[in-house]
Amino acid sequence: MDEPRWNSDLAAFRQEFAKAKHIVVLTGAGISAESGVPTFRGPGGYWRTYRVQDIATPEAFARNPSLVWELYHYRREVMMTKEPNKAHYAIAACEKRLSKQDRKVTVITQNIDELHRSAGTENLLELHGTLFKTRCVKCGTVKEARNNPLVPALQGRGMPEPNANSTPIPEKDLPRCQEDGCDSLVRPHVVWFGESLNDEVLRKTDEELESCDLCLVVGTSSVVYPAAMFAPMLASRGVTVAEFNMEETQATSSLKYHFHGPAGEFVPQALARHESEPVE
Repeated sequence: MDEPRWNSDLAAFRQEFAKAKHIVVLTGAGISAESGVPTFRGPGGYWRTYRVQDIATPEAFARNPSLVWELYHYRREVMMTKEPNKAHYAIAACEKRLSKQDRKVTVITQNIDELHRSAGTENLLELHGTLFKTRCVKCGTVKEARNNPLVPALQGRGMPEPNANSTPIPEKDLPRCQEDGCDSLVRPHVVWFGESLNDEVLRKTDEELESCDLCLVVGTSSVVYPAAMFAPMLASRGVTVAEFNMEETQATSSLKYHFHGPAGEFVPQALARHESEPVE
C-alpha cells in the first residue's frame, strides 16, 4: 500500500500553532457537511430537477424569483434543523482562548449557513453572504431575516421532490423591502454564481491574509475562486498552511500539512490548548 504523499505530523503542526500570533481559518462546505448540511456540489447537487448552480444566479432570479425564493426557503428550513459540530466549536473556543493571549484568530468562510456564528465565532468574514439576511434589489438595503417563513406565501413551499408544487408565487407575495417608500422585491443576501464578492468583505479578507502567520484550510474543495487561491498564495509567501479535508485538493501539493479525515476529529486536536500556553 502506498504511503500518503502528505505531511500529517500533528505534533509538528502544533509546535507551529503554539508560536502563531495571527491565525486564519478558511472554511468551506466540507465542515458544514459534517453537521448534515447538503453541499449542493457533485452528483447530489440537485434540488427538484434543477442543478443549484443553474438557479442560484441573478439571471434565474430575474426570470423566476418565485423558484429561487422557494429554493432558499428550503435551504433556510434545512439549516434551522442543523447544529455546529466539534470543528465549529473548536475554532470558536480557540478564538476566545487566544484573544486573552493577544493572539488573533479570524475565520473566513465560504459557507452561508451561519454555523460558525452559532458556535460562538466572533471574528468572522462571510465571503458569500448568509441565508439569514435579505437585500433589496432596488435600494440595496440589507436586513436580518430570521422569521420563518419570511412571508406567508412561502409556507409549505420549497420541498425538494420533483413533483412539488411548481405554480409560481406572484411577485407581490414574495419577500419585499420594508424601507419607507420602497416595497421592492428583495433577494437572499448571498453571492450567486456569476457575481463578484462584496468589495468591503474582500478588502478585509485581503488584510487578514496579508498579516496572518498560520492558516488552516478546513473542508474546502479549493475549486471556487477567489478563495481557491488563498492557501497556495499564503504558502508561496512562506506562511504555514494546514489542510483538513476528506480528500486531496488541487491545493494539497503546495501546502505544508494535510490531515486526511473528518474536520470534527482533527481540528479539535490541532487547536487544543498547547502545553506552552498559560493555564486560565
